Amino acid sequence: MYRIIQWATGSIGRSTLRRIIDHPDLKLVGLYVYGNDKTGRDAGEIARRPATGVIATDNLDEILSLDADVVIHTSRITIPYAKQNAEVEQLLSSGKNVISVNGYFYPEVHGEAYAQPLRAACEQGGSTLAGVGINPGFIAERLALVMSGLCARVDAIGSYERVDASYIPAPDFVFGAMGFGADPSVSDITGGPLAQLYFDLYLETFAYVAGAMGTRIASIMPDHRLTFAPEDMKIAAGTIRRGTVAATEWRWNAEFADGRRMTHSLLWTASPALHGDDDPAHWRIEIKGRPHVHLSFSLEDPDPAAPPSRAGADATAATVIRAIPDVCAAKPGFFRYAPLAPFRERF
Repeated sequence: MYRIIQWATGSIGRSTLRRIIDHPDLKLVGLYVYGNDKTGRDAGEIARRPATGVIATDNLDEILSLDADVVIHTSRITIPYAKQNAEVEQLLSSGKNVISVNGYFYPEVHGEAYAQPLRAACEQGGSTLAGVGINPGFIAERLALVMSGLCARVDAIGSYERVDASYIPAPDFVFGAMGFGADPSVSDITGGPLAQLYFDLYLETFAYVAGAMGTRIASIMPDHRLTFAPEDMKIAAGTIRRGTVAATEWRWNAEFADGRRMTHSLLWTASPALHGDDDPAHWRIEIKGRPHVHLSFSLEDPDPAAPPSRAGADATAATVIRAIPDVCAAKPGFFRYAPLAPFRERF
């Protein structure tokens, strides 16, 4: 039985909280929340489950004092990227393994000034830090790499995500972290703190793929693209005014030291119609080489009436929950899954 602390209860956090409560091999022992509307409530109430006896708290010291194997870290990612590290380091130093959906897939790529305090916290607590999720964490790092094993030669790897954000009800997320509603006459978000946040996050994806293929990053160039609302657009989170940002494509093109190339793209849109096609795929992976390999797929909830975002939240939660025994069994330090037989030119 693994003793689990759930950290934060946004859309992903509520999904992981439900999976923890429902799982026969997991025991919820703590719940950390943001916001006065959640503190003092039973975790079961927040998760729409029977009462658990675990009461939500926003007191970090209470969480640190708990005896737990793992903290499931699903708080909203922050600007700057490293802001979350202080709390994560305290959790690790207290002897708790941490599985996060907010990076930590390849901390070393940010340099020792970033990685060493996290590593030291793992050493002090005898704990392990793992980044787990879908994108980042699964699409390029696991799926694209295993597909590369079908190739006798790889020239380029591309991974692309499209998210229809019109159904997402969280204004802070849609008009903040997604960049919707930004006025181009006031600022260009592709060159500001938001762009830096996503570069720092997805830099780890490029490092992960390069390392698995036996090479390293030589250069990365941003190729971000904005789409502006042709008219006022009402979505679940609010209204996007005409002429402001209605879609953000965070996109980077990298060259590896061995000459191979990689593109990684994340498109968030207020309407797929803005992009002139009706491709229903949520993700696409394209590998150029010998042979070319193409894959596109989507996730669907079994309940047709469910919010479109639920399937992605459930899939993210599934990757996190599945990682618990692997992370607990790992030696202290940084954890990442070894890709299954990716393309390697040299052995």
